[in-house]
Amino acid sequence: MADKKIIVQFTILTFCIAYLVSGTLIFLGQFGYSVYNWVYSLKQFGMNIPFAIYILSPAIASYIVLKNNNKIVDFKEWLKTVFYLKNNILLYLFVVGGLSLYFFIHIVVSGRMEMVLPFYTFFLSLPGSLIIGGLEEAGWMYILQPELDKEYGFVLSSIFTGIIWIFWHIPLFFISGTNHGDGLINFWMFAVQLMAFRFFNGAIYKISGKGCVFMCVLFHTMFNAVSPIFGTMTMTWIGTVVANSMIIIVSIITVVMYKKKSS
Repeated sequence: MADKKIIVQFTILTFCIAYLVSGTLIFLGQFGYSVYNWVYSLKQFGMNIPFAIYILSPAIASYIVLKNNNKIVDFKEWLKTVFYLKNNILLYLFVVGGLSLYFFIHIVVSGRMEMVLPFYTFFLSLPGSLIIGGLEEAGWMYILQPELDKEYGFVLSSIFTGIIWIFWHIPLFFISGTNHGDGLINFWMFAVQLMAFRFFNGAIYKISGKGCVFMCVLFHTMFNAVSPIFGTMTMTWIGTVVANSMIIIVSIITVVMYKKKSS
């Protein structure tokens, strides 16, 4: 059975942190303050600190809720679960395969291969993408989606978590200096992508066992690191629909096949 107390505590705390900090960033944006513009002044760079707290709110809430409910002993245990690396090589291939499929479909649909940055920037971006993105899964996939899965199953838990994830992202579209806030990302395309990726993360959780949190962290980190390389190539409606539909289909098929094999 799902631990509804932990689900509620985690969700409320995550949104309290995220919306309080992002609200402050949105307010400061009215006075010319912007995230990422560290080149121009120390004050501008200081905006990135609360921005990081906003992005890390699921991870922060995850640790606090698990510790307060005696689900973990200390921060070291939490870290060991989040960064459990000893997974089957097939799981790593599944993560890479999902990413490759997503971008390959966009390439096929658009009929072009656009790389606005050299590929080596992927490796340079990994540390930042881990903090600004990847570690979200230390909350979504350590607590929320797995607990919802116990109560509602794979499909509904993916949908419910996807809806919550979309609402959590909304402040991004009002924070000055982000791709979202500067109008470079279409909200509805982004929402479709978020929903599809919850299905894929749910599939990772189903097949990876003990290492599920890290494998989801890895997928999210790698996606955030590779996305800028392809620029606007993935920002078409036909590509969005086809690529994300395929991710959902692959996720469902993977879970069905895994259940049959397990039984």
